[in-house]
Amino acid sequence: MSPSLTKYLTSSFTAAYTSAIKHSFLIAAGSGTLDHNLLALWLAQDRIYAAHAYPKFIGSLISNIPFNSKDSPDSTQELLNQRIFKLLLFSLQNVDREVGFFQETAQKWGLNLEGWPERKGTRNYTAEMSRISNDGAIVDGLIFLWAMERVYLDAWTYVRDLTNTSAPFIFSSESTPTRTNPAILSLSDNWSCPEFVKFVDDLADLVDSLGIQSGSAEWSRAEAVWARVIELEADFWPTEEEIRLAK
Repeated sequence: MSPSLTKYLTSSFTAAYTSAIKHSFLIAAGSGTLDHNLLALWLAQDRIYAAHAYPKFIGSLISNIPFNSKDSPDSTQELLNQRIFKLLLFSLQNVDREVGFFQETAQKWGLNLEGWPERKGTRNYTAEMSRISNDGAIVDGLIFLWAMERVYLDAWTYVRDLTNTSAPFIFSSESTPTRTNPAILSLSDNWSCPEFVKFVDDLADLVDSLGIQSGSAEWSRAEAVWARVIELEADFWPTEEEIRLAK
């Protein structure tokens, strides 16, 4: 039996995927050596993504759900459309919560979210979100959404695992952590918690239920979407050089 589309994709492009989920930013975060200003820069970029680009992206996907008055309430297509709608609605509710979470995290741990320029990696990411969602292909949009969330889950799970194994004392309550480290713990907990895992699993199940067949044009487009997302994710993590240039 061949693997599902999402399982196939997560096992493909392994070198590029590793660069996205084990970036130097994430290694530094998990080992307790991340520059405080670099974390602030990243969080400012993620807020742009979450507060501005993500709602527009999800809104466009909702507008592309192929509702049809000819579909009966218990028809396969109508049930699928309602399932898509409910999951997209949850995505909006969740990102609204996360924007508030960003602000609380920034205030609690002294992360300045103002004054940072929008990075090229951020502009590229949000531009691609707009392009995918406005193309009208709901299937491609759903794959893009799942891919974004899956990479975040894997990246921050990697950070969480590093904090538990590579530098347990640095992150323990017995040490005197910098303001950066407890912020990192909060962020990694947010994107590796059981609720987020379930959300990503629900998205994967939805994508796999679309019946995309290996060798089809939709399958090839799914590969292209996955490759593009992991490329964008790798570029979304800022580097220490950016902080040095900003000083």
